[in-house]
Amino acid sequence: MIVLLLCESGHLKHNSTDRRTLKGVADSSIWCKKPKVKILALTQKITVAMAEWDGPTSLGPTETKENTSSPMANLECYMVLTTAEKTAIGSICFLAGPFTLLENALVLGVIAATASLRQRPSYLFIGSLALADVFASCFFTTSFLDFHLFRRSDGPTAYLFKLGGVTMAFTGSVGSLLLTALDRYLCIHQASSYKVLLTRRRALLGLLALWSAVIVISFLPLMGWRCPTGLAPPCSLLFPYINHAYLACWTSFILVLLALILGAYALILWKAHLHEASMTSFQGAVGTGQARMRMDIRLARTFGLILLILVGCWLPVLSFMIADVAVHLTHAQQRAFAFCSTLCLVNSAVNPLLYALRCRELRVALLRLLQGLSEIGSCQKSTGDSSPGLPTEDNSCTVFSEGEAPRIANSQLNSVSERVDQQQLNIGK
Repeated sequence: MIVLLLCESGHLKHNSTDRRTLKGVADSSIWCKKPKVKILALTQKITVAMAEWDGPTSLGPTETKENTSSPMANLECYMVLTTAEKTAIGSICFLAGPFTLLENALVLGVIAATASLRQRPSYLFIGSLALADVFASCFFTTSFLDFHLFRRSDGPTAYLFKLGGVTMAFTGSVGSLLLTALDRYLCIHQASSYKVLLTRRRALLGLLALWSAVIVISFLPLMGWRCPTGLAPPCSLLFPYINHAYLACWTSFILVLLALILGAYALILWKAHLHEASMTSFQGAVGTGQARMRMDIRLARTFGLILLILVGCWLPVLSFMIADVAVHLTHAQQRAFAFCSTLCLVNSAVNPLLYALRCRELRVALLRLLQGLSEIGSCQKSTGDSSPGLPTEDNSCTVFSEGEAPRIANSQLNSVSERVDQQQLNIGK
């Protein structure tokens, strides 16, 4: 009706500003000169035009506020996995996560329960590696599944806290691998003064410095070094709220650690090769020299396997992070990165098999611990089932030190042999 009055008064007809405002809403066939039978069509089109005209001023700020306050709407661009990819990656996490937790917890338990292992720096570094892998199995599995599979969207503080835990676990794992490599390097290159150079106190101070630096570096985004524009550029397309500068610094730090690990093992292999060659030329025995060279080759194969697994698990992830800083990633590349990130969890699952369970002393300590647990169970069972009419020996379970155990075993064997000899003498009489 307002338009009708304007048409009858001629205001709309002569006002060019109103014509420009309503341009495209009413065509030339329904201007005011036309019959009034077309007023209904004109009214409908003017109503639509007024809704479109008033929409940006009235609803625009409200919609912007809702989009800003909804983390789910903001984080949708990071949840790029398809159904099949969710199934595959979820299966990897559900299998590798508990397995990694159990084996690393077993390594930690054996080292903590064995006094001789706790005193040696090498096993302190292996224990630090196992602790970092326990953190990785817990933090990475829960955070990854919660975000990509269950599509849980947290606020910046909660998300950065979870991401800091994952970063702390994997950074601590690589740092512990570096300390283990340096320990082996000192053992080979400084064999005579190894125990003087690397004492238990210095090993503990090194671990304290490592984990302090790891915690500070991992939680820098939570402390304030985050993307200043929320989720817009220059934010990372792999991690929400992460600045490209922080991602570049962390990636460079991990690459430096991996390079130092590779250099340490390369020097170890070179030193071992020179030692075996000098021993071969000194002894002059062809057969012994061939045997020693075979031992050198086996050592090279072992270290080669360790480095191959380490580089194969970490290089794809770091490559995607570098690409995220340099170029704009596509959704396909984001999905590939989500798959490659599970390789870091696989590396944490393989670490106990490569570094801990390959050590003979730790395997012996594990067998002793399991044997002690089984003897405690058998002692409790035999105590409950013993009959009063039969002569019984002392069934009390006593914990012995490692030096006392062989003496007790020998005394038991001697007592058994004496009883057998006495029975033979009685039969002879």
